[in-house]
Amino acid sequence: MTSAEIIPFNPLDKKSLGASVAEALVSQPVHSLASLNSFMGTGIYAIYYHGDFEPYSPIAEPNKKDLRFPTIPIYVGKAVPQGARKGKVMADPTRSKALFTRLSEHADSVRAASSTLSVGDFSCRYLVVDEIWISLGESLMITKFSPLWNLFLDGFGNHDPGNGRYQGFQPRWDVIHPGRQWATKCKPRLESAEEIARDIRTHLRVINIPENPHFLGNAPP
Repeated sequence: MTSAEIIPFNPLDKKSLGASVAEALVSQPVHSLASLNSFMGTGIYAIYYHGDFEPYSPIAEPNKKDLRFPTIPIYVGKAVPQGARKGKVMADPTRSKALFTRLSEHADSVRAASSTLSVGDFSCRYLVVDEIWISLGESLMITKFSPLWNLFLDGFGNHDPGNGRYQGFQPRWDVIHPGRQWATKCKPRLESAEEIARDIRTHLRVINIPENPHFLGNAPP
């Protein structure tokens, strides 16, 4: 019988580095999405839901156990320095309000959808981090948690496409959470809110929702 191959731990491996960034994020203090104070920084963030919208109960209930330590994000995102998409990298992550601005935009989206959601039922964590680690940390967070609003219910992070660009279909997020005015200008979807809610329930029944939110073996359970 041959023994299993032993692969030594490499702390500089890309996955290990990404895990350290993601672990730092899930270890950050929790803030109410409804009342964020302005702060400087670019980096990554996670948004948690702990309300009573019934289709979301499989992820909301674990978060309700202790609102100080929510475990299952409904959305994960990033906020990069201005000019990063044009290749201007290594900007100082503390000289921008991109993280605060992005989270504030998300809070406004939730407020607009007041018929189904309450911004008071959302909290968040954020991590100011150098740009080189932003995409890696975000990717590992999404891979581990499969956040509902990232991978299944599209549209939460969308911006108003602007005049002349409303030919696309209304995002599924806006069908089940109506209220954003720009979304009403898009082409209506064939799916109803009830059909999307049914699909959400099915999706959350079959995906593997992790019980431990941490990425490193020595992290607390």
